[in-house]
Parts: sequence; structure tokens; C-alpha cells
Amino acid sequence: MKQGTELTRHGREIMDRLEEGLADGVTSRLAELDADLPRLITDYAFGAVVGRPGLDLKTREMLTVASLITSGNAQPQLELHMRGALNVGVTQEELLEIVIQMAVYAGVPACMNGLTAYRAAVARFNSRSAGEKK
Repeated sequence: MKQGTELTRHGREIMDRLEEGLADGVTSRLAELDADLPRLITDYAFGAVVGRPGLDLKTREMLTVASLITSGNAQPQLELHMRGALNVGVTQEELLEIVIQMAVYAGVPACMNGLTAYRAAVARFNSRSAGEKK
């Protein structure tokens, strides 16, 4: 398993694959609170867990989106991971199907909140994609 600066670098690379500049944005906001806090996200969450072999990043993001929908209390993180999912190859249709399926397991209110996040994530993803084509 990667450790130290290699683990931090690995976690940051994964974060930036999900959304350009994500690692710098998240770590700078966390470092304002505590100098050690960014490593919880870069090293543990992304480097050690998301960065494990066994599942590709697209699959991991699909699972993360489903989990965040069912939790029902992490709307900003849900939108972020929906954009991340789109950025690593999940199609808009696949993402919508994940949201719809969660109505069965998390309830219709969670699905409705997921649809709100879906609309926001797709709109931002499409506006960025349109900007890149210019």
C-alpha cells in the first residue's frame, strides 16, 4: 500500500480526475481549520480507499452516488460526486438510472433530492463541456 507523500499524491490525482482543481480547493478549505485535516481526505478517503485496486473509478463513483442519495444528508457532496461520475465516464442516462433506482431503496423523497442534485450536476457538467468545445 502507498504511504506518505506517495499516498497524498495518489489521492490528489484521483480527486483531480473527478473534477479539475478539486484537490487544491478541498485541501485549502480544510487546512484553514486544521493543518492535518486535508490528509484525512487526500490520503485516507481518496488515496487509501477510493484508490484501491479492485474497482475502477467509474464504478466507485456510481457506488458513491448511490450511497450519498441514500444518506439523504450530503447534498453538496452528492452534486460533486455526480459531476465526478460524469467526468470519469458515467453517462447522464446511467446517472439518472442510479437516482431512480434509489427510490426503491431509500424512498421517493431521497430520489427527489437526488433528481435535484442530478439536474444541478448535469447543468454544470454540460456548461463546462460547452465551454471546452469553444
